[in-house]
Amino acid sequence: MNYFIPYKEPRFWLIYLFVFIINNTFSQTHTNDAKFGQAFHLSVKPWDKSKVDKNDFLELIEATCEVMAINQNPSGAIIDPYLKREHQYSTPYFAFAVGVLLKAGKGKHLKAAGIKAMEHSTLAFSKGSKAIPDEHGEFFISPLTNSLQFYKNHVSQDQFKTWTERMRTPLEVVMQNFDGRINNWRTYAMKGEWNRVNHKLSDKSFATEFIETAWNQYSQKIRIVNDKWNMYQDWSSDPQSLAVEAVGRGNLIALATEGYDGPSSPEIWKAFRKGTYTSLYTQSPDGQAPPNGRTDNHIFNDVLYQLAFEVMAEDAWKNGDQYLAGQYRRAANLAFKSIYRWQRDSGPFKGSFYITKNHFDPKDRIGYQPASQWGNYTGALVQHLAEAWISRKNEIPEFPSPAEIGGYAFTTDDSFGAFFANAGGFQVMVNLRGASVPKYGLSWTPLGTVRMVKQGWDGRLGPSDGEHDISKNSTYQMKTDNGTHVDSYGPQSGISFGPEWKERGHWVRIADVPSTYRAEAEIKFVHPLLVRFTIHYTYVTGRGGPYFSQEFILTPDLLVTRLKNAQSHQFGLTVPLLENDGRPLITSISNNIAQTGYSKNGDQQSFIGLNKDIKIVSDAPSIQSTYGWLKPIRFESEEESIDLMVYPKISSDMSSSKMHENFKWTANGFTTPLAEIKGNLYRGINIAGGEGDAMDLDADGKSDVVFSKKCRFMLQLNDNSIDQVETDQDVIMTYQGKNHTLTAFQPFTLN
Repeated sequence: MNYFIPYKEPRFWLIYLFVFIINNTFSQTHTNDAKFGQAFHLSVKPWDKSKVDKNDFLELIEATCEVMAINQNPSGAIIDPYLKREHQYSTPYFAFAVGVLLKAGKGKHLKAAGIKAMEHSTLAFSKGSKAIPDEHGEFFISPLTNSLQFYKNHVSQDQFKTWTERMRTPLEVVMQNFDGRINNWRTYAMKGEWNRVNHKLSDKSFATEFIETAWNQYSQKIRIVNDKWNMYQDWSSDPQSLAVEAVGRGNLIALATEGYDGPSSPEIWKAFRKGTYTSLYTQSPDGQAPPNGRTDNHIFNDVLYQLAFEVMAEDAWKNGDQYLAGQYRRAANLAFKSIYRWQRDSGPFKGSFYITKNHFDPKDRIGYQPASQWGNYTGALVQHLAEAWISRKNEIPEFPSPAEIGGYAFTTDDSFGAFFANAGGFQVMVNLRGASVPKYGLSWTPLGTVRMVKQGWDGRLGPSDGEHDISKNSTYQMKTDNGTHVDSYGPQSGISFGPEWKERGHWVRIADVPSTYRAEAEIKFVHPLLVRFTIHYTYVTGRGGPYFSQEFILTPDLLVTRLKNAQSHQFGLTVPLLENDGRPLITSISNNIAQTGYSKNGDQQSFIGLNKDIKIVSDAPSIQSTYGWLKPIRFESEEESIDLMVYPKISSDMSSSKMHENFKWTANGFTTPLAEIKGNLYRGINIAGGEGDAMDLDADGKSDVVFSKKCRFMLQLNDNSIDQVETDQDVIMTYQGKNHTLTAFQPFTLN
């Protein structure tokens, strides 16, 4: 029997999302016709406001634009310092960002540079696609159109009139390959044309027909409406890119919220509302957008999430849903704060940002795709930050985001092939499919677990994904004894947190074989304090080979996993250990623990072997990924399973060795110094809960709290006494000799 996670249904639209699963029952995520009630509100850890002001956006925009202005040539073009030429849309995006600074009363020293950029870009726009850098005319329409109002009082009437007339240039003149570009590029043109309608620069009937044709005939509708969770499918990689997903969906958000009123407007609203709500659950607790696909692990991905959340916060606030608005505002603030770690603090680029999420010199292009350049993606960052500043209109009180509360597990549409689970702000992401068709020579989506991030902890410590680069190692042709071809793969060419086995003399990682292996997620129990699931790895082509099941017990503090193989293959559990991301990390490998961190006294990620005879093998060469250099660490054991604890240690936490010494298996769970897992119950230092009709809080063998019927519950504690309680049903709670009547999903404070 399957149960959906309860969640609030705002009165202006139907929210669909995610599953609650009864323990030990196999399930799959449900279809799109589900409705949700109200979800848990209590958070695991003490929760503070973000203290983010919209003027903080302007500081980063200004600092980055100052660096861009240094790279402006006399004609006004922003010159990419690595390409030595103007690239794509860097100049109009710069013009827009400076215009927003001027609107806010800042950046006066950049005004002349902004005016030059407007002059240069509008002139190129008026000459058509061949005059536009890299024929990116679609990307010019919206920023230049919206910039006109920002510069109107800063230039002469004649210059403003000239710019305005240039911006009337017909779409078919500025849009190269008018009938061919139908992925997210089409959404830039849709949004841009409607911007021009709003500024009386394009005919409304033409723009409406263009948008309706793009939506209904040029695939925009099917890309998002047909997706299980209304995520935008770019159709530019397989699996789909979760990074690019926010681009197309974000442009549709802009189109609708800027007043598009064509026949398909209600359908567009419904799709992106649901898709953006889904993205609250794919965001990590530290604010990062999910990885996977081309342009993953780029800084502008997080700003795209921020922008979408800002717009939807205002949308929910306008429609009277203050709680959802507060969750969106919180998620936007988390996304914004996450990018600070990538701001450059020295040299000629001080104040601007790296392009990908590492600290390598950008000239080395670590984690880059061909389109990844300094000019365009620096421009994208300031453009979308500027749009976020405009979008934030109301002071909306924050509420904890879903990524901080946890209590969900779900599988994306198979086109994306990803699985997300979160217990109390500890998120795990697993790729159920790897990229079997290379994009730009790389498989950007490796099969296996690629993200573990705990709230309040440095999520960059991993484990992370190692892009699967088949060109770096010789391809191995696996054949049967009689010569029948079975598989072709590059041994040790990819890495993820997952199984590794020895086959015909070669060690094979699950990330090596995306063409022949897949994973399935079996969700067993879901609660904000405890999530149990199993990832099943098996071949899907008839190649033969081992089958693995990897069980996960996810808690707010740590994760325990057990990898099992039904056959007799020699196998291990492989961990990507981050060694260097442009900055060397401090790594150590002992008899049973492998760990990494940026400093001895800072956050650390620890992988702790729980088998009595655990063996760690670290002789494989490191792999360079979008994150940095990853050292493959393989845990082996002669026991039937390989048991591992993943312990994201915050600086003040107990040491990894002490955690290992004090870990104990029990008949139906385990105990650690931080918490006890007993069946479907979790008891931590400051919070407890799970599913049941009673709970022992002080481990004396007697129930301290009793409910009138079985329910899911959360108890916030103070010295083992209950301060607050929340349940998923209307129940009567008996505690310390008193009865308390509780209403479902309404936190109750005890005096």
